[in-house]
Amino acid sequence: MNSPDRTPTARQRKADQELLFKGVTCALIGLIVLLAPYFARSGSVREMMHQAAVVGWFALVLGVAFLVQYGLRQRAAQRRQP
Repeated sequence: MNSPDRTPTARQRKADQELLFKGVTCALIGLIVLLAPYFARSGSVREMMHQAAVVGWFALVLGVAFLVQYGLRQRAAQRRQP
């Protein structure tokens, strides 16, 4: 039933890679939203991006949490290897 590419280790690696991707993506989105007001030329766009600061901080913290979780998983995997 299980194909060779769907072993538990392959599934775990895929889950880890997805966690890394989510972490990097969320952190980048958060940084972009937080830094956008400083690069916006239009006053209305600048004001709108200032109002989105809470969303930017949330995305940044969520991204960092995903990256910490990824790091912890990698550390645990290294400890399990002989």
